[in-house]
Amino acid sequence: MKEKIISIVESYGKDAYRLMDILSCVQSEFGCVSVEAVGVIAEQLHISEVDVIQTRSFYHFYTCRPVGKYAVYLNNSVVSCMMGMADVADEFEKQLGISFGESTPDALASLHYTACIGMSDQEPAAIINDVVFTSLTRDKVKNIIAGMRAGKAVAEMVTEYGDGNNANPLIKAMVKNNIKKTGPVIFDAHQTGAGLAKALGMEPKSVIGEIKESNLRGRGGAGFPTGLKWDFCSRESGDKYVLCNADEGEPGTFKDRVLMTERSEMLFEGMAIGGYAIGAKEGILYVRKEYKYLKAFLENTLKEMYGKNLLGKNILGKGIDFDIRIQFGAGAYVCGEESGLIESCEGKRGEPRNRPPFPAQKGYKSKPSIVNNVETFCSVARILDKGGAWHNALGTKESSGTKVISVSGDCKAPGIYEIQWGMSIQEMLDMVGAEDVQAVQVAGPSGICLPPSQFDRKIALEDLPTGGSMIVIGKKRDLIKDVVLNFMDFFADESCGSCVTCRSFNMILKKAIEKVVEGNAIKKDLENMLAWSEILRKTTRCGLGQTSSNPVATTISNFRELYDARVHDQDYHSEFDMHKAVLESCEVVGREPKVHE
Repeated sequence: MKEKIISIVESYGKDAYRLMDILSCVQSEFGCVSVEAVGVIAEQLHISEVDVIQTRSFYHFYTCRPVGKYAVYLNNSVVSCMMGMADVADEFEKQLGISFGESTPDALASLHYTACIGMSDQEPAAIINDVVFTSLTRDKVKNIIAGMRAGKAVAEMVTEYGDGNNANPLIKAMVKNNIKKTGPVIFDAHQTGAGLAKALGMEPKSVIGEIKESNLRGRGGAGFPTGLKWDFCSRESGDKYVLCNADEGEPGTFKDRVLMTERSEMLFEGMAIGGYAIGAKEGILYVRKEYKYLKAFLENTLKEMYGKNLLGKNILGKGIDFDIRIQFGAGAYVCGEESGLIESCEGKRGEPRNRPPFPAQKGYKSKPSIVNNVETFCSVARILDKGGAWHNALGTKESSGTKVISVSGDCKAPGIYEIQWGMSIQEMLDMVGAEDVQAVQVAGPSGICLPPSQFDRKIALEDLPTGGSMIVIGKKRDLIKDVVLNFMDFFADESCGSCVTCRSFNMILKKAIEKVVEGNAIKKDLENMLAWSEILRKTTRCGLGQTSSNPVATTISNFRELYDARVHDQDYHSEFDMHKAVLESCEVVGREPKVHE
């Protein structure tokens, strides 16, 4: 073991910043990152064992004990549950004779629950040894288990491939793109390198000016002006970095997965344009572990772009250098926050940083860095090709261009839709074939749960900003039990624990929702939940904590009647009898019970 681990560490140049890659390789090779492995890694990197342990313990896909030869990670997020996850989980347990959280006695397989894996349009879904299985049924589970017992490689169990590049020999995944609507920015025809060539013919300041004119705002959800962010970073001196956030962990979001599958060249081109604009020579694409199946394909795309002189040294003969490497995460929703992502890129726990300073001043390796998501960089490539004015003419005044949304849940046509900003929720529901709709969860769990009375609202940064997740919830669903409780369980699990209020109140809110579901809540509990939600929103330092109470707060606000129907209209009254409680213990010690009122 020691020699193999040393070889892995050496393959990454004994660079402590690459600890995530090293841990991932060790986990894959040995099925865990053991105490012995931690010691060897720490020794080779000249860091403390505590530094290795704290990173290992932070991420879902690192374990200190071996997982099974076939490690099954079944998605238990809200859409998966809506689409029949419970039956699939039951079949896995029946076939293997174990419960989730356990391994078979012969170590053949282990069962694990995991958060949303970016397959909400084809649930229930699971990842087995980095291979994705979609639209699972009891029969499919039986076939998978039969393949395990026959000793098949997991890839051999995939008997059908999805559309587009999912069928590429370097991917060979059953995943489907489900692109239902294309638009003029992201999914229109694009000549790779056209935007980059135009950018390199301009001054860096002019490139930033073009982005400013386009009025492009970040597509990750926050909507910060991209040109302004680049401008701030360009004014800093020294080495700089470009980071692409492909850690779309928001339940219900899967657009970046499709963009990396079908628009990877456009993505890398946009990153190179960003590098030229701010004066950076290196970029990092941070991809969530759940998309590891795209690794060979993305690396080949990079290889081809280097071969075309669109990346690397002296790009297009213009004397500009820019390199890109791919960094995979290991399962942590909070790494979608830009500073948490930077920490993870540096091989550490993905705990968000205090700000200021902002990444544009002090980011990766404490150097000025820009962090934008996949859709933003794809838009950049098109803007430099077609012009900022062209982009600004699309959409609305405050929200220019188009938006790629991921629609899932109770609708006839879940999938990817490129729409122009300004579409109403009702227009979206008509577009995806949704009927008898109780609610729409806009922007995932951290967003807002809308009732039908608000379906005339617009998908736009000035009204309903979103990173892309749109979950349709039909009237047959128990909104509080099936949706809100699932969301709060997710946030309680995904909090990094750094902020006391986030660590505590997400769990308190989860317990409070359980109390409502069980029929034990009173009206005072609703008032308390709203008060706790406000405390949580105001006292945490990153977007997770600031929005994690939204499932509770927005549903109490917009669906109060559902809560009122389940709570008792009375003050708290305890039936606890202290005299009875101490009677037995008093008899044991031989004294009369005395209870002070």
